[in-house]
Amino acid sequence: MEKYNNNTIDKTSNIYRKIMKNYEHIGYCRNDWEKIAAIMIKRKETIAVAESVTAGLLQFCLSLATNASKFFQGGITAFNLGQKARHLLVEPIQAETDNCVSEFTAAAMALEVCRMFSSQWGIGVTGYASPVPESRNAIFCYYAIVKNQCLIKKGKISFGKKIKDLLPQQYYTEAICTQLLRILHK
Repeated sequence: MEKYNNNTIDKTSNIYRKIMKNYEHIGYCRNDWEKIAAIMIKRKETIAVAESVTAGLLQFCLSLATNASKFFQGGITAFNLGQKARHLLVEPIQAETDNCVSEFTAAAMALEVCRMFSSQWGIGVTGYASPVPESRNAIFCYYAIVKNQCLIKKGKISFGKKIKDLLPQQYYTEAICTQLLRILHK
């Protein structure tokens, strides 16, 4: 059994406090989630989410919208290659070449989550929330948005050092929300 020391508990508490402090920011973005909900409900369309780097935050935000169950089918969080290959049918040989962080992987995740949850829309996101050698110490993610099994939008979101008061996961979530809303308004 793993033993926790005060440093581990303090570090975890500090991360939790930062997330909760920024909950207000997520609440501020709630207007966007409400707009997404209203559009999808009016059109009788649904969405599902496959996440890695955002660790369920997109699902959480979608669930905040009024009448979420009328448009949000659910989601899955898969962090590593094994789980992405098993649950989201990400092709493992291709994904291994880029540590599962690519537009290809994000698109595969978005397409499969639509099938899994029987939704018209899907979002896939994968990336890095902290500097690691595999990313050349850069912090970024790739995302994809699909509708009816067709890729609508894909891209890369970089998290710069100048961004204050947000965790990378929150920044990515907000940026993806903005992209989805733009697409829905077209």
